[in-house]
Amino acid sequence: MTRVAFVGVGAMGGRMARRLLDAGHELSVWNRTAAKAEPLVEAGATAAATPGEAARGAEVVITMVADSAALQAVSEGPEGIAAEATTVLEMSTVGPAAVEQLQAALPSDAGLLDAPVLGSLSEAEAGTLQIFVGGSEPLLEQVRPLLAELGSPIHVGPLGAGAAAKLVANLTLLGTLGLLGEALALAHGLGLAGEPMWEVLEGTPLGAQAERRRAAVESGEYPLRFALGLARKDADLVADAASAAGVEVPLARAARDWLAEAEAAGWGESDYSSLIARIIGPR
Repeated sequence: MTRVAFVGVGAMGGRMARRLLDAGHELSVWNRTAAKAEPLVEAGATAAATPGEAARGAEVVITMVADSAALQAVSEGPEGIAAEATTVLEMSTVGPAAVEQLQAALPSDAGLLDAPVLGSLSEAEAGTLQIFVGGSEPLLEQVRPLLAELGSPIHVGPLGAGAAAKLVANLTLLGTLGLLGEALALAHGLGLAGEPMWEVLEGTPLGAQAERRRAAVESGEYPLRFALGLARKDADLVADAASAAGVEVPLARAARDWLAEAEAAGWGESDYSSLIARIIGPR
């Protein structure tokens, strides 16, 4: 049993925390919206009034928050985790710069791994997330049993490499989604629809995504798994990281533009896959 503090128990974090609780770990939890932590408290977790209180006495602190501003808010200051944490697993999607900032806020003897996840709600519930880990390999081996409750940890390099790997993975996901939307829009614009359209897509590199998204496209229903606004935030992180590295990514910027346009039109709380419907437009 490990004493774990879980900071950020929203849709993803709550499911991940529940897996740790069900595995027998001692859990203290904090969330900006306290009501979201109540199911975990009812299941045996301890609610904390502040992130720092959650971290006090914990062997491992896990952060799973929306963005870099939220990470800074829960990390720094008198109520943050920095003053209390000995080992931190940063599992949000915040980019390498935010990981560097977190490292600077922690005591020099604190352990830190950046370990963002690839997957959504069903994978979080099932414990089948892909976990990209950056940082010390010996520290990873210490916490591997804990991470294994959540998914499959892959060591990808030094601190910050996990955040970088997540951006690479997200670029492929968001770019593919935008390209599929444009392909469908072009098909409809050229008078190709129905079964022939799906048969054409089946034989292309987009075939797997087309098959996965077909039911949603045909029904017009996109169940919420990951908010479009958060996907736009991730696309911004990709573009910013590429710019900082001097790498040209015009396709990534195009995907970000589609997401930003959809968010500005009021689609931010919809599932990110509804971007396809936004690109296709009324039919």
